Parts: sequence; C-alpha cells; structure tokens
Amino acid sequence: MVLADSQCGPFHLGTSPDNDGWARINGAKPTSQKVTFLKQQGDYDNIQMQWMVPRTDYPGYYGMDYVKRDGKAILNVEAIRSNMDQPRVFGSFDCVKMK
Repeated sequence: MVLADSQCGPFHLGTSPDNDGWARINGAKPTSQKVTFLKQQGDYDNIQMQWMVPRTDYPGYYGMDYVKRDGKAILNVEAIRSNMDQPRVFGSFDCVKMK
C-alpha cells in the first residue's frame, strides 16, 4: 500500500517501517483495514480506506473513513459507541500531505 504521510486534524496517517501493507494512525496499527479504489485499481489519487483503530484516550475504537478524490483527501472519524444511548461523536478533517 502506498500512503504518503498525511496529517488530518489530530490524526497522523502513515505506513509501517515494516512495509506490511497496513496503515498506521498516530503510530497504531488498525484492527481492521479495507481499501477500495474509486476509479481504477492502483489509482492512489482516488481511493477510500476504512479502519477500526483502538482509542488511546478512552476505552473503545474510532471508526475511520479516509477518502481521497483527485488527490484531495478528507478523514471522517466516529467514536464507536458502546451503548446506543450515548451521543454520536464524529468529526471530519481535511488532510495535508507531510513533507
């Protein structure tokens, strides 16, 4: 997987030094990862990636959707609720490629 290091709000997206094909979010390996090319196979300027990432600030997970269209990327994040009575907490962040 080719994912240039990006900063999306408080989330740093990158790859592993092991080059194992998994993204790293703030240095953590997601528990699940799904990659979908939006136009054609291997087109990393038009891609969607979905991750479940363990939270470090509170028990539970973040559900993340990274969408890159024509080279412009956003990251949608939802704190996964342990109880349906809890309010939904989510955010959307523009992503900036790191140098």
